[in-house]
Amino acid sequence: MEVFDLKITQRNTFGKSPARALRRKGLIPAVLYGPKRDSVPLTISPVDLDKIYKDSGTERVILNLKIDNGGTQDVTVVVKEMQVAPVTGQYLHIDFYEISLNEEIVVNVPVEVTGRSKGVESGGFLQVVRHQLEISCIPTDMPDKIEVDVTNLDIGDSIHVGDLDLVGDKVRVLADTVLTVVTVVPPTVEEEEVPEEELEEAEETPAEEDEAGGETADK
Repeated sequence: MEVFDLKITQRNTFGKSPARALRRKGLIPAVLYGPKRDSVPLTISPVDLDKIYKDSGTERVILNLKIDNGGTQDVTVVVKEMQVAPVTGQYLHIDFYEISLNEEIVVNVPVEVTGRSKGVESGGFLQVVRHQLEISCIPTDMPDKIEVDVTNLDIGDSIHVGDLDLVGDKVRVLADTVLTVVTVVPPTVEEEEVPEEELEEAEETPAEEDEAGGETADK
C-alpha cells in the first residue's frame, strides 16, 4: 500500500469553540495520538485530503503527516476515526493514530460482497452477517476491503471466517474461524389465510353425534 504525504499544521488550542471556528474557515480540526505520543491538535485543508482520496481511490490510506510546527516533522499515521456531517458531507473532525511501518496494526476492514448467489436466483435472501472484520497486519499490507464471492452459495449455505481467501499469512482476521460472514436463507413462508366463509362454517358445525344419530347422553 502506497504512503501519501499530507501537509498539516499544528495548532495550540483544544476544545469545541476553536474547532467550530476552524470549520467556519473551511478547515478540518484534527488530533494526532499514539502509544508513545501525547495528543497533538492539528489543522487540515479538506482540499488536500480529498486529493489524496481521489488519487488513491480509497479512504483507507497510510499517511505521512508533514507537520508544520515552526519546522517540519514527519509522522506516519492511519485515520482512526473520522466524523462527517450526515447531510452536507463536511469533515467535522479526524483522529490520526501514529504507526510504525514495521509493526503490525489492528484495524477494521469493510466486507464487500461480489457475485450473485445461485441461492438468491432460486428465491433465497443473502444476509451479510459481518459488514466489517478486525484484522492484524503490517500497515503496507492493509487491504482496502475483504471481498467475499457469493456466486456458488445456495440456499442454506454460508461463508465463514475460515473460508476467506486472504493474502497468504500477511493478513490475519482476529475472529474465530467458525463465525459466519455471509449466508443465504430460504424465502419466508407466510401462513395461508383461511377464508372468512370457512371460519364461519367451522363455527356453525354441530357437535359430533353418536352412531345412533342422537346426541351423546350424559352418564
